[in-house]
Amino acid sequence: MKKTAIIYSSTDGHTVEICKNIKNTIEQETSVMLFSVEEAMNRDLDIFNCVILGASIRYGSHKPNLYSFINKNEALLSKKITAFFNVNAVARKDDKNSVETNPYMQKFLKKVRWQPDMLEVFSGKISYPDYNFFDKHMIRFIMWMGNGPTDQKKVFEFTDWDKVKTFSKNFLNKILTS
Repeated sequence: MKKTAIIYSSTDGHTVEICKNIKNTIEQETSVMLFSVEEAMNRDLDIFNCVILGASIRYGSHKPNLYSFINKNEALLSKKITAFFNVNAVARKDDKNSVETNPYMQKFLKKVRWQPDMLEVFSGKISYPDYNFFDKHMIRFIMWMGNGPTDQKKVFEFTDWDKVKTFSKNFLNKILTS
């Protein structure tokens, strides 16, 4: 049985939830371990045949440690079956929810040399009640500018869980046929 590492860079935990959903879909056919980018920096990734890396966006950027991880492990990643996805609220819009049209995915692809076997973009979640004062008001302002939801008492989940399941099944198929 092949071994898969699912590694996440998450700001508020929603990317972790997406990773857990992927894990639940693929773990019948592959041995799966889930850990953060910080944890993965100190792990021997040679034992894995496959790596899925998921990362959230906050204020238009991925966390710097995502790029540190990729740069440190670029040679290793290039020898494995890999996938990358990002999670962002902009992807809630039909014209920004694909690899080709999502500005954060395009920015990422220009910034790294690593070429994952699969790429995907998932819509995220806005959870105003969980944010601190600064984030609540900044994200509300950003949402207002982008015609998004601004009610600070509500949680808005945009994730298309069927799209996550399709991505998971496609990745599993790639594992099983390689």
